[in-house]
Amino acid sequence: MSHTVAALYHFTRLEALPEQRGALATLCEAEGIRGTLLLAEEGINGTIAGPRAGIDRVIAHIRAIPGCAALEWKESIAEIMPFRRMKVRIKREIVTMGQPGVDPTASVGTYVSAASWNELIAREDVVVIDTRNAYETAIGTFAGAVDPGIDTFRDFPDWWQANKARFAGKTLAMFCTGGIRCEKSTSWLKQEGAPEVYHLKGGILKYLEEVPAENSLWQGACFVFDERVSVGHGLAPGDHTLCRACGWPVTAEGRAHPHFEDGVSCPQCRDQYSDADRARFRDRHRQMTG
Repeated sequence: MSHTVAALYHFTRLEALPEQRGALATLCEAEGIRGTLLLAEEGINGTIAGPRAGIDRVIAHIRAIPGCAALEWKESIAEIMPFRRMKVRIKREIVTMGQPGVDPTASVGTYVSAASWNELIAREDVVVIDTRNAYETAIGTFAGAVDPGIDTFRDFPDWWQANKARFAGKTLAMFCTGGIRCEKSTSWLKQEGAPEVYHLKGGILKYLEEVPAENSLWQGACFVFDERVSVGHGLAPGDHTLCRACGWPVTAEGRAHPHFEDGVSCPQCRDQYSDADRARFRDRHRQMTG
């Protein structure tokens, strides 16, 4: 049986978070939904998977929350359930940037549709910036994009302050997986005085869904935060698996490397951990796989 996967976020002022969390957790359990939903005073963010009817009921429930009627989401299909359990959590931020003055409901960059993205980033006056983390950019990005090489989205503001002189007089075109990090990064950049900031509406996922491979400027695969690990054009699942030690995506070639051990290590992290660490990882892997 295939599973409908829905990736969603919405910035709005949410209240009564414990009550909202409880209602969503109860509904998701009743409908056989798995995944993660994050709630904060600034809105909701997450990815969930399950039967078609169950996803529809959860989406309808979220859109009925005051301020969430305009919620948008992106769907794909997974042949295997991509999540192990359901988590509904209350956080300070639905995507952590660590800049408390940022308010995407007040101001963000100019949205660019997937259909218009190629034309924008082909312009000589445009600098294309990938706002994702290094383990995501490692397996795919847009041709010619600037990779900040950050470990977490919280590092983006410091990276910008250290590098912004490089982009003086340029138009900025930002992108991320589904759009949420660009909502915050473009809002913050406008506060910082960046004159022209654009971002890909719906993110890479919308681009891969709508733009045919033969017309695409995307190179590689797109990391996703579920058991599929990566997707390609048409949102078809990729061939990556996840290293359970360091969290980096591993290709088929990487899995054939002598430093790869399922649940324990990969070529990326083999030298980062001690023998004691790897013994602990093996025990954890045996417990998880039965």
